[in-house]
This record gives sequence, C-alpha cells and structure tokens, in this order.
Amino acid sequence: MKPYYIISSLAVAAGIAFFTSCKEHCHNCHYDGPNGEVELGEKCGDEVEQLESDGYASDSVTYTVHCHEH
Repeated sequence: MKPYYIISSLAVAAGIAFFTSCKEHCHNCHYDGPNGEVELGEKCGDEVEQLESDGYASDSVTYTVHCHEH
C-alpha cells in the first residue's frame, strides 16, 4: 500500500505545481534596439500583453517588444 500512497502523493503534487504555474503566464521579453537585442527580463500576466501591444519607449522611440515563453 505504501507505493500507491507515494505515487498518488506525487501525482497530486505535480498537479498542484502545474495548475499553480499556469495561473499567470510569464515570458522573457526583449526588443531590437539600434545596437542589437535589449533584454527586458521576465514579465508576467497583463504586463506581457501591454508591452506587446504598446511597445517599449526609450529615447523618444517606441520599439516593438517580443516575448517568448521559457
């Protein structure tokens, strides 16, 4: 009976980890500046959507932001 308990405990823990991590999607974001790619770091949730729709403003220039799941 012990192996069944261990396996079910691991399954429950994996399920909790999966659903908790899916609550807010985080992505690594960057934009292509005049001197190459500029990393903006990890952004989550609404911040990702806002950056991708509005871009990133620097030195009175707005750059298109690209975010990728990690």
